[in-house]
Amino acid sequence: MNTALLVAYDGTDFCGWQVQANGRTVQGELERAIEAAFGSFSRVTGSGRTDAGVHAAGQVCNFALADGIKISPARVADALNAKLPPDVRVLESAAAPEEFDACRSAKKKTYRYSVYFSRRENPLLERYAVRFGEFPDFARMGECARLLEGEHDFTAFSSTGSSVRTTVRTVYSVEVSPWADKFGGRTPGVYIDVCGSGFLYNMVRIMAGAILECGTGKLPLAAAEEALRTGDRELLGKTMPAKGLTLLRAEYGFPLFGRAERE
Repeated sequence: MNTALLVAYDGTDFCGWQVQANGRTVQGELERAIEAAFGSFSRVTGSGRTDAGVHAAGQVCNFALADGIKISPARVADALNAKLPPDVRVLESAAAPEEFDACRSAKKKTYRYSVYFSRRENPLLERYAVRFGEFPDFARMGECARLLEGEHDFTAFSSTGSSVRTTVRTVYSVEVSPWADKFGGRTPGVYIDVCGSGFLYNMVRIMAGAILECGTGKLPLAAAEEALRTGDRELLGKTMPAKGLTLLRAEYGFPLFGRAERE
């Protein structure tokens, strides 16, 4: 039975999603849990391969549950959680169409980059957000965000390290929204939410850096525009740290878990 999982994880202590020879990975932990719970190995396919240190609130994956195992699809989550470490949890499980593939079937994915503005580190925010010492101008950040929407060649907004057939991607929306932290509301910050058809290596982290630097005036909007046009990575700033990035959701055009795709 093809089984879909909705998974959340704290990426801090992982070497990323994909199984590797010498490193702890999310895929590896899920595959070990499946074997421990059901007695047979099954490969797990994820909607995207998050990098080391990147978190997920709504990673979708699927695997083939061996024939003859008597368990309702909704209870698979409980069986796996009993075998998983505390930094990975299956939030929901469900039967999926046999042709469903969490990666190839995905229509959209949304990532969130979290930033807080402070002269000093806040230990209650540091695990899932990145400190930015300057307070940016929201209007300028919004201008850069709008620039990055649409279908473009995002060569300048990617790092080397992956082989792809094309660097053209469609970004459906880039939203910059302010937040105050939940620990008393003393530390302001922003969420940068990017929804697209797919992403290049480090693309969202580089986009977030460009938006923030446009907001502080360090990166002129014209330079970001030129980078997008020419593919010149040198026109942009550094790649932002992994810990600020969270995979929020993957969308498939139909509900997998018995409800509308979650916000």
